[in-house]
Order: sequence, then C-alpha cells, then structure tokens
Amino acid sequence: MKTTIEISDALLREARKVAAREGVTLRALVERGLHRVIGETRQGAAFELRRAGFKGKGLQPRLRGEAWDRLRDLAYEGRGA
Repeated sequence: MKTTIEISDALLREARKVAAREGVTLRALVERGLHRVIGETRQGAAFELRRAGFKGKGLQPRLRGEAWDRLRDLAYEGRGA
C-alpha cells in the first residue's frame, strides 16, 4: 500500500544515511521502526526478565527441600523484617 507522510528534512536525511549504511531501502527502515514502536506499545507485551546469575552452588544441602516461607525467614533473619 502506498501512503504519504510528512517528516522533517533533518529526520529524512538521517534516515537515508542509516538506510544506506545498513544497505536497506528507506521503506524497509521505516517499516522496521513502525514494527518496533507498535510492538512496544502493544498491550500485554511479553515481559522479558534480564539474565542474572550469582556465584555459588545453590542451596546448602541442609536446606534442600525446605518450604519457601522457612527459606524466606532465614534470609531475613536478624534484619528486623
């Protein structure tokens, strides 16, 4: 489908530079940008949890199989919580 949009001269110049640098058409660059914005604003977009790691070898053997509330209490022990 063809359509006409008005954008600033400066933005168009930058978009053309990016498209040329990446070896894509201006159309492809605009479509990619629109897809990105639509994906970001889509209601209920998927939550992505960042990767996080911790040094160590997991739970101590004596705590394996303990209930979550017991582990939580031990984690906060002596912290006034």
